[in-house]
Amino acid sequence: METKANKLVVLGAGWLGHALCVQAKHAGWEVQGTHQSVEHSDDFQRQFTLVNNKLKHEVDLRDAYWVCAIPPRSRNTQSNYPEILASALNLAKQLNSKGFILCSSTGVYDQEAGVYSESSEISCTNERQIKLYDAEEQVLEQDGKVLRLAGLLGPNREPGRFVAGKELNTSSQQVVNMVHQQDVINAIFSVIENFNTGQNIYNVVNPSHPTKANYYELKCAQHGGEMPTFISDEVAERKVLGSAIEALGFSYQHTI
Repeated sequence: METKANKLVVLGAGWLGHALCVQAKHAGWEVQGTHQSVEHSDDFQRQFTLVNNKLKHEVDLRDAYWVCAIPPRSRNTQSNYPEILASALNLAKQLNSKGFILCSSTGVYDQEAGVYSESSEISCTNERQIKLYDAEEQVLEQDGKVLRLAGLLGPNREPGRFVAGKELNTSSQQVVNMVHQQDVINAIFSVIENFNTGQNIYNVVNPSHPTKANYYELKCAQHGGEMPTFISDEVAERKVLGSAIEALGFSYQHTI
């Protein structure tokens, strides 16, 4: 995190965004992290919400980098995520943002078997793809950067717990695309440090891709959970490559 930048606004200080705020603050950065409430449990928290399509916010940090870490579940059909993102991009511009980073998802890629990189075509054949892709385009049009994150794990988010005993709508032989929370945070700082160079889009995916059967068997054993079941055992790997970001000097440090 050795960089001349020392100001950060995190849009969506939830599980990922809050951890990012805390780490930046400990490193001496001036930080503001947003949530919808006017009540704050941390001194860096600020309200940022739309009320009757009008922005209500407490963000006033000028000359900062912005990171949108709003979780994917907030991007469902009933949410106002596109309007929130548009409002954030507009406010960031008003506050002379040094750069805007969107935490997107590898869900933007097709679900068909294959190997996917940042240059892969995106078909936008389902609603989730379309929403993710449209959000990315909003940010890229404003000269921002996009990080396509794999499935997240880390503190209080263990795969063995959230799949235990469930039937998964996938093949046991499909491979996992996962990444640890701390690696994502490190990747964000790497992009900030190299904001004016490199690619506009990076995948953030751990290079390990075990089958889901092997992965969840290990995770469930670690946490005493019941092994999930799968709808098939068909061999059809969908693998997302996360190696391009290593050109920035970043490396994956945490196992999945």
